[in-house]
Amino acid sequence: MIQRDLALMALRPHIKPRDLVVAVYQSCFDWLALCPRDLNYVSTGAMGQASSHALGLALGSPDRQLIVLDGDGSLLMNLGSLVTIATVKPKHFLHIVFENGVYEVNGAHPIPGSGNVDFANMAKAAGYQDAMCFSDLDTFKAALPNLLMYSGPVMAVLKIVPGKAYPRDYDYIHSEAARQKFRDALNRDQGQAT
Repeated sequence: MIQRDLALMALRPHIKPRDLVVAVYQSCFDWLALCPRDLNYVSTGAMGQASSHALGLALGSPDRQLIVLDGDGSLLMNLGSLVTIATVKPKHFLHIVFENGVYEVNGAHPIPGSGNVDFANMAKAAGYQDAMCFSDLDTFKAALPNLLMYSGPVMAVLKIVPGKAYPRDYDYIHSEAARQKFRDALNRDQGQAT
């Protein structure tokens, strides 16, 4: 098993200034603490919307790398997004699913099918370019450069344990200020890119 915060620390050096990172729930809290940046998109609202929000951002910014930090419980709420993403084929789309078998921020209640669901094979069956599973941090670190080079959506499922606890700042992730900060950074960067 991989500690989620260590996996995020391994990802952090690969994030370029123009990359968009979409994160939900505990992955979001951890990521915001470990890698605060204006182009972190805080996906809030209905559980499971990270992949759909990420697809919209990928379509609007096709020249950018898009990284989704999703949870297994969240993805279960929106499995149809896998087919839509695979059909649209966003070019730079890395979908990382942190699999721990529970709805962590909602009391660690078990997700349906915990231990039986195979997200990597679901993504492949939906049409993702590739999908793989990791339960070892060094193997994930070694694979990251190639995962970020795929042309088309790719998924990395990480078998995780929580790791260090980071503050859960619900006020911030639900705030208009968080959304405005992202919009301003995206608009500012779009203007510089043209």
